[in-house]
Amino acid sequence: MAVKPARAKALSVEDRQAMLIDAVTPLILEHGQAVTTRQIADCAGIAEGTIFRAFGSKDELIQAAVERHFDPEPFRRQLRQIDPRLPLEERIRAIVSLMRARFTTVFTLMTALGRHGPPPGHEKGHHDGSEFVGIMADILAEDLERFTVPADRVGQIIRMVTLAASVPQIRNGPEFDDEEITALVLHGIMGAPAPSHPADPHPADPHHADSHHAV
Repeated sequence: MAVKPARAKALSVEDRQAMLIDAVTPLILEHGQAVTTRQIADCAGIAEGTIFRAFGSKDELIQAAVERHFDPEPFRRQLRQIDPRLPLEERIRAIVSLMRARFTTVFTLMTALGRHGPPPGHEKGHHDGSEFVGIMADILAEDLERFTVPADRVGQIIRMVTLAASVPQIRNGPEFDDEEITALVLHGIMGAPAPSHPADPHPADPHHADSHHAV
């Protein structure tokens, strides 16, 4: 007697919503607000009506996708996973890579949807600078004394340079990769300053030299 295959377990509402957000994100990047529920359903492999059972409308689904990508907590979790025992350059590169991916996704979403101004949740403390500074200090703790600026400025500089390099409207030129941004953060455009030579305690003095010849 043939055994009927077990039915796949039905997804919870939360899992279905997460699946739809995963499906709609690349479609938003490609089509912006004009993405259709038919396209979303085809991408997710579901019936179109499932979208409306998980979200009230296409706009609610798009807003949920935007809020997920603007939520800083997953990004903070990724930062906390960086091994503080790695060489300094590798830690900076890991920070830059995570930041660049986040900035690229966020600003591409905003552009695709024609949105401007601060991201949703900005006014609710989603960009808590003190928590970010604390994470940076933990990652870079072994090397903080090597920097010419305090820990809060280190994080600010990394974020500022990476943001400028990630957004086409700001960089106004060719793309930067993670290696280039890391080198720029660590060494600027001139590299490490040359060590200064101590002043000669007996600078050349023609009168001093003449006095020796006169002896």
